[in-house]
Amino acid sequence: MRPRLKSFRSLLFVVVIVFLGDCIVSTVASADEADFAVLPPTIELQGSEARQRVSIVGVRDQMPAAVLDRETYSITIEDPTIATLQDGVVTALADGETTLRCQVGAQVIDVPVVVSGTESAHRWSFRNEVQSVLAKAGCNMGSCHGALAGKGGFRLSLRGYDSQSDFLSITRQARGRRIEMADPGRSLLLAKPTGALPHKGGLRLDVDSHDYRVISRWIADGAEGPSDDDPTLERISVMPENAMLSPGDRSQVLVSAHYDDGRVVDVTHWAKFTATDEAVASVDDDGLALVRGSGEAAVLVWFGSKVVLARMTVPYEHDVPTELYENAPRRNFIDQENLAQLRTLNLLPSPRCSDETFLRRSTLDTIGRLPTPEERQQFLQSDPRDRRDDWIERLLASDDFVSYWAYKWSDMLLINGTRLRPIAVKTYYAWVRDRVGRNQPWDEFVREILTATGRSDENGATNFYALHQSPEEMTENACQAFLGLSIGCAKCHNHPLEKWTNDQYYAMANLFARVRAKGWGGDGRNGDGLRTLYVSTSGELIQPNRGQPQPPAPLDAPPIAFDDPDDRRQVLAAWMTDPDNPYFARSISNRVWANFCGRGLVEQVDDLRLSNPASNESLLTALSDHVVDVDFDLKQLMRTILQSETYQRSSVALPENRGEGKYHSRYYPKRLMAEVMLDSIDQVLGTSTTFDEVAFPGADRQKTDFYESGTRAIELFDASVNSYFLKTFGRNPREITCECERSDEPSMVQVLHLSNGDTLNPKLAAERNVITEAVEQGLDDEAIVRALFLRGLSREPQESEMDTLLSVLSEYDPEDRLTGLQDVAWSVLTSTEFTFNH
Repeated sequence: MRPRLKSFRSLLFVVVIVFLGDCIVSTVASADEADFAVLPPTIELQGSEARQRVSIVGVRDQMPAAVLDRETYSITIEDPTIATLQDGVVTALADGETTLRCQVGAQVIDVPVVVSGTESAHRWSFRNEVQSVLAKAGCNMGSCHGALAGKGGFRLSLRGYDSQSDFLSITRQARGRRIEMADPGRSLLLAKPTGALPHKGGLRLDVDSHDYRVISRWIADGAEGPSDDDPTLERISVMPENAMLSPGDRSQVLVSAHYDDGRVVDVTHWAKFTATDEAVASVDDDGLALVRGSGEAAVLVWFGSKVVLARMTVPYEHDVPTELYENAPRRNFIDQENLAQLRTLNLLPSPRCSDETFLRRSTLDTIGRLPTPEERQQFLQSDPRDRRDDWIERLLASDDFVSYWAYKWSDMLLINGTRLRPIAVKTYYAWVRDRVGRNQPWDEFVREILTATGRSDENGATNFYALHQSPEEMTENACQAFLGLSIGCAKCHNHPLEKWTNDQYYAMANLFARVRAKGWGGDGRNGDGLRTLYVSTSGELIQPNRGQPQPPAPLDAPPIAFDDPDDRRQVLAAWMTDPDNPYFARSISNRVWANFCGRGLVEQVDDLRLSNPASNESLLTALSDHVVDVDFDLKQLMRTILQSETYQRSSVALPENRGEGKYHSRYYPKRLMAEVMLDSIDQVLGTSTTFDEVAFPGADRQKTDFYESGTRAIELFDASVNSYFLKTFGRNPREITCECERSDEPSMVQVLHLSNGDTLNPKLAAERNVITEAVEQGLDDEAIVRALFLRGLSREPQESEMDTLLSVLSEYDPEDRLTGLQDVAWSVLTSTEFTFNH
C-alpha cells in the first residue's frame, strides 16, 4: 500500500501562528493541519564535508505534493555558526544543534539540525566518493571509458562496479600521468574533463564545482585506494517515496545513501535519474521531475550500483462522483485493488460487457478458439445468475484448454524443431501437455524442469538442457522464463540498472556447472538425437574476471559448499519455487494476467526489473499472494481473473477513461494471436489447414511428415512449421526466451495477405466449406449471413448490417450467388471485430 505522509510528518515540529490582538502566540498543531512539509523532516550532518539538500513541498491527500515556488516561503538557519544554508543545501560548519525554520504564510515548521564530527579532518574515499563523481560525470558510462574496450586507452569498469581495477587504471597506468599529487590541477583526471587539455568527451567538470574539489583534494591527500575498511553502501532511499501531483507540477527527488557504519548521507548531487514513463513525467540530472501528463510513473534512481524508485501519482482531470466507485460492482480482490487505483486516478470504470461479448472473449482468452453457435445458444438459455461462472468452469475443464496452454508454455520453453530432433520435440511437447492436462501446480512444473535427468525420449523435461547447453545459457533462460529477470548484462559487469552483480551471475551459473549429457551433440546417434542427462559430482564454472569459480548460490541466497556432492539444482529449484521468492509468483501471475487482460501489469511480461514498475503494484502483489495461497494452481488464478468485474468490463471507452491504456478501466481489445486467427478462420468456414512438412536439423535437412490431417495451428508441437500466414501474423519463432519474439503489430503485408493471399481465398473457394454446404441445404441468403455472424462474431447481425449485406448480395447474378456469399464471408473474416478479441 502507498505510505501516507503521516509516517514522516509525525516527526515535524508544526507551529501555528495565532494572532490575538497585538500579540503573537505559537502553538503546536497536529500534523494533518499543515499545508506543506519540509523534506527531510530531520537533518543529521556527520563530518566537516556533510551537506543536505532540503525540499519544501505542498501536501495533498496527506501525501507530499509539488515543490513550492521559492517566492512562497522563507527559510533560515537559527544558528549560522553550526550550519549554513545556500541554494537549498544545508552544510555543516561546527558540532552542535540548531534549527532550520521554514515559514509559509502563517504556518511555520522547525526542522532540527544536528551536526557532529566536524573536528576531524575529512579524507575523501575513492570507493564511495571519487567513484561517485566519475559516475555522475558520465566518465564510466558505456558510451565513454566504461565501454568494454574503454576510450582513448583509458578503461574504467562500467559505472564503477570494480573500484580496485579503476584505482589501478587511474593511478598506475599511462606512467602515472593521470594524477599529479604535487599539483592536482595538472592531473589528466582533472585537466581533460575541465577542458584544460583536449578531451573528446567534452566539458565534464567545472573547476569551481564541489565535484572538482572532491577529486583534487583526494589527489592532494595522497590518492588513497579502496580499502576493506571503507564503509559499505547497504541501500539507498528516496524522499518523497510517493508524491501526489498534477500536470505542470515539479517534484524534487532527494536521495540518501545508507552505509554499514550507520551514516546516512545525502547523495542527491551524485545520483543518476531516469524517468520510467516520459508521457507522465520527465526528470533532469538534478532529480527535479516535471509532470507532463496523468497516470502513475516513477523516477528510477541509481547510486553506487543500488537502485530505487520514487513514485508519482498524477490523477486525471475528470470529475467522477465518489459514489460511482463506492457502488461499482466487486467480485473479488482484483476489483478492490483495481477500483482503488481508478478512484485515485479519477478514472471511471466502463460498465459490464454483454453476455455475448463475454462468451466470445472468455473462450478466445481461455482455450484459444471461438465458441460454436450451439455453445452460444446453450449459454444464453442458461440461468443468467450463473451462466458466466458455469461457462468459466466448462472452459477450464475442456480439452481445448490443454491444447492452448500447452502451446503457450511451449512458446516460453522454446520447443523448436530447428534446434531439436523429432523425437525430442515430440517428447518435450508431450511432457508439457501431460502436465497441463493434469493441472500440475506451477512450482512443481518448474521444479521438474530444473532438476530433470534421464533420456531425452523418456523424460521430455531434459530437453530444456538440450536447448541451453552451457551454464550461462541455462542460468539466463531459467531466470527469464521462470522469474521474468534478464540478468545477461551481469555476465560481463555489474548490471547497470539492476542490483545483480557479476559475482552473483557466476554464482548462479555455477549451480548448473555439473550438468552433463551423453549422446547427441549434433546429428545424434544414428540420427535419432537421443541424449541422456546426468549430474556429475565435480566441476566448477570459472568466473573470467577473477580467474576462479564463485561459490554456487541462487540470487540473493546463501552459497553451497564447493565440496557438496548433491545436485546443486535441487537447491536452485527449492529457492526459485519458494513461496517467499519475490519474483517467482509475480512472474507467472503477470504472464497469466497479460493473457486475459491484453497487457501485463508489468509490460513486457517477462521484464520484471525494478526499473520497469508495475502499472498497479498492489494488484500484482495481491495476485502473487493469491497464487501462493492456492499452491500455484494456475486454474484457480485464471478462474479468479475471469470472474472479476475488472475482466468482464466492456471494451468501449468512456469520456472519463478514454485517455488511459494500462490501468484496466476497461477491457483492452487485442488482435488474435496468429495461431488462433488461423484456427478461427478454419472454424468459421469449416475448413482445415495442412501442416505436413517440418524441417529438422541434420546433415540432409530432411523434411518429415509430422502432423496428422486436421491438426490445428494451436496444436503444433513447435515453431518450425513452414506457414506464411503464421509468420506474417507474428507467431513466436521460439529462438530466444522473450515474449517480445511474438508480434501483434499490424502491417500492410497482413492486409495484402488477407486480401489476395493464398490462405483465406482458397478456403473461401474450397469445394467443401460452410458456404457450399449451406447452399446445398437450400438455405437462403439471410440464413447464411446469420450463420456467418454467429460462427465468427458470436452474435446476430444488426438489422442495418443485414439490410446492407442482403442489398449487396442482390446485386450479384444468380449464377454468381456463391461468389457473393464468399465476399460476405470475406468481409466478416477480415473485419476488426473478427480479428480482434474485445
